[in-house]
Amino acid sequence: MTAKDKQREFIKAVLKPKLKEWGYQTSGQTWWQDKGEFFNVINLQNYSWNSIDSLNFRFNIGIALKATLKDEKKMKATYNDLTVHLDEGAFLPDRKQRKFGDNQGYSITDNTNLDEFNDSLVFDLEEYILTELDKPKTIHDCIEFYGKFTFWGEHLKRQIKELGITEEK
Repeated sequence: MTAKDKQREFIKAVLKPKLKEWGYQTSGQTWWQDKGEFFNVINLQNYSWNSIDSLNFRFNIGIALKATLKDEKKMKATYNDLTVHLDEGAFLPDRKQRKFGDNQGYSITDNTNLDEFNDSLVFDLEEYILTELDKPKTIHDCIEFYGKFTFWGEHLKRQIKELGITEEK
């Protein structure tokens, strides 16, 4: 099985069902979860240097304010709708100790043990990423949560102020 085959299998058999279990909808390699005035968004981005036998990818993660969505019906969010744009490293502890990734995301080769990879990534998702993403319930929570990421916290505050969105607690 090539690295690309392994990634396809991981997405189909593990990632999509896990995110669905957490309440995410999907289109292609982007998942979103409706939180009221905003969406949590997770996007899988493959790197341009990938080959069939070795590939790297990362997750673009953040929120999309409904007031700025390109979808007129406000039913889904895309990667291009992100107001706050982080990667999985912002949610994870020291990545250097991880078997299937470094500070640039995740890696799969044709030699990767797919079961071990799946277990490792599900652990990251459930223990760190999804658990943290689930915490903000309101715009006020988002400001507090993303405030620790100086640039993105300030960007979010500015967007909210410009849009006239209230910060309900």
